[in-house]
Amino acid sequence: MLSLSSELARNVLDAAPDAMVIIDRAGKIRFANRQAAAVFGYTHDELVGQPIELLMPAQFRGVHVGHRDDYMQQPRVRPMGGGLDLLGRRRDGTEFPVEISLSPIGSVDEALVAAAIRDVTERKRGEAELIVARLTAERAREAADRAREAADRANTGKSRFLATASHDLRQPLQSLSLLNGVLRRSVTDADATEALSQQEQAIGAMARLLNALLDISKLESGAVRAQPSDFVVGTLFQELRREFSGLAASKGLTLEADDDGSVARSDRALVEQVLKNLLSNAIKYTPAGGVTLKCRAQGPAQVRIEVGDTGVGIPADQLPLIYDEFYQVGVPAHAARNGYGLGLSIVQRLVALLGARLDVSSRVGVGSVFALLVPVGRMVVGAAATSAETVCPRPVPAQIHVLLVEDDPSVRSATRLLLRSEGYVVSAVASVAEALQQLAEMPRIDLLLTDYHLSPEETGMQLVARVRERLGCEVPAVLITGDTSSAMRELRATPKLRIASKPLKAETLLGTIRELLKD
Repeated sequence: MLSLSSELARNVLDAAPDAMVIIDRAGKIRFANRQAAAVFGYTHDELVGQPIELLMPAQFRGVHVGHRDDYMQQPRVRPMGGGLDLLGRRRDGTEFPVEISLSPIGSVDEALVAAAIRDVTERKRGEAELIVARLTAERAREAADRAREAADRANTGKSRFLATASHDLRQPLQSLSLLNGVLRRSVTDADATEALSQQEQAIGAMARLLNALLDISKLESGAVRAQPSDFVVGTLFQELRREFSGLAASKGLTLEADDDGSVARSDRALVEQVLKNLLSNAIKYTPAGGVTLKCRAQGPAQVRIEVGDTGVGIPADQLPLIYDEFYQVGVPAHAARNGYGLGLSIVQRLVALLGARLDVSSRVGVGSVFALLVPVGRMVVGAAATSAETVCPRPVPAQIHVLLVEDDPSVRSATRLLLRSEGYVVSAVASVAEALQQLAEMPRIDLLLTDYHLSPEETGMQLVARVRERLGCEVPAVLITGDTSSAMRELRATPKLRIASKPLKAETLLGTIRELLKD
């Protein structure tokens, strides 16, 4: 047994937290502390005198003898097996990871080496768990990235599908609607007139359902995003009155607008769509009286925009149901319907998208009030009233010349027939290039009627600008589109420009043209 200089030194070594053994030049264990006995499962006496290779796996013992002899030639303080994974072997044969530090001990009689052996099982387990957790997190991130990319592709695909469906489904409906208008102007037989009237109603129902379903699909796909800006509510009211006054008058209703000059902060196009749906519903369910648009500041932070009517009203127990798809107040399932009950479902989605609030109050037989609450905006500075454009000469009614630009042959043909049936002189072409060539050959143009999407690179708005530049005046123009994407929401009507959505009724198109030429 190694003879220590004092009992204190022995106690210090026994109190060390790591296993410690002292070996001689021959590799014999001369001392083992209490922790070494506990770690390796031997008693102190069983360890002393044994070769140090007893404490390592059998496959490493032969190699270790050579390493030990090399170390004894130049002993120094260093870790054992730097960069290697070292293993210890217990008495029961189990192996465990260790770290070993070597320190030579000077002796008069012989060279000795102290080896501090630390069991790193728990640390290695923690490192392994950390590696697994890191790999799991990386895989989760990769999976999330793939899922996000897939979702982005799906949303892009949905947006492309909706844009294509919006355009391609509206085109044949547009042709049907315009051809119906042509036939109603040329047919005098009572039965044929009645058939055409019913056909018009069917086309209108198809158009309304298509518009509603596409609107819901766009909102659910995330293709529509709110783009807030400041706008004067009264200006929006004026546009809505122009659009809905004829519909209200056809039912003998009044349509009034009252605003206090408030400026709202929201997505103007989406607010407009909400109000259009509410106005359409109000007129539909009001047999007598009128519909009112009203705008008032509500406190310092909100603007309250109301659509009120003197209609049939909604029973209190049915108020929670009015936003359900295909639900209509007082209409039993499978009964004849005036509409499809999708307007308020669309309104609810739009209000959520805007982050706004919609309140409703109603009394049966008295009427309903729907109130949209949006943030207040800052004052909108009006554009200059002057324009660099010169006004085109007012056309003689009997000689109004229309340049029609439409890339779809069936829609182009139906529109040309309708306009000619009303006495307009029509030049119909399919592209921007043909339009500019036709313009050079025409004595004048009184109205430009164009589709929005004319080619992948050209739009109707670009054509309007080029025609006006070529003529040197602000020629009246009607832009018709089946596109309902965010790009179209940026377009705004002006005194000399009207924007109409397909499918468009013949009477609506003709009324828009007459109004534009009258200004």
